[in-house]
Amino acid sequence: MARLVLWDIDHTLIDTRGVGRELSAAAFQKTTGQPLREQARIDGITEPVIFRETAKLHGLTTDRADFERFAQALAEEHLRRATDLRERGHALPGAAAALDALNSVGVRQTVVSGNVRPVAEIKLRVFGLGWHVLWDLGAYGEDDDTRSELVRLSLQRADASPSEAVLIGDTPADVEGAHANGVRVIAVASGRSEEAALRETGAEAVLADLRDTELLVKLVRGDAEGE
Repeated sequence: MARLVLWDIDHTLIDTRGVGRELSAAAFQKTTGQPLREQARIDGITEPVIFRETAKLHGLTTDRADFERFAQALAEEHLRRATDLRERGHALPGAAAALDALNSVGVRQTVVSGNVRPVAEIKLRVFGLGWHVLWDLGAYGEDDDTRSELVRLSLQRADASPSEAVLIGDTPADVEGAHANGVRVIAVASGRSEEAALRETGAEAVLADLRDTELLVKLVRGDAEGE
């Protein structure tokens, strides 16, 4: 049985419905002085990589200090527009019930996300999903550029072995990052990746969404096999 769940956030637990891009654009302009004309690919990519590659698209070369300013501005924008985020975005179907159910059976839950931690906390708390998350056990965009290293860091912080953990995410990058550390994956096709594409990555289970709470708990516990 898995004793630790590593949650992805965007398109796994929540959908910001475009507000996230607006906040990134505001933070980008505040940091670089340039309006955001286009954004680098974001699915499954960590925030520092998105910022660096987006800056390149605008002819800019950035360093760690630039990213740290951007991360601060991004957190400020999320706080400033928390009401917009709540009104226009939403928790995905089954997300709250899944978090509650896993907590009720004694599974520790944290976040492995490309978001920086302050933004991750704001996003989940805005939608009432942060209650069961053990934030200090997670790993975030400011910790490393790669998903695989974030998974490794979270396992280390939780003092958990790969066999004790399962990652729940919506992209092939989530699957690859978990498998690089020997962690099982429950992939959810609630983002831009279809079920077939997620199966091709070798995810141990693939779900259309989080609505079937009983099945999700069984998959986490290892009492059921994925489709």
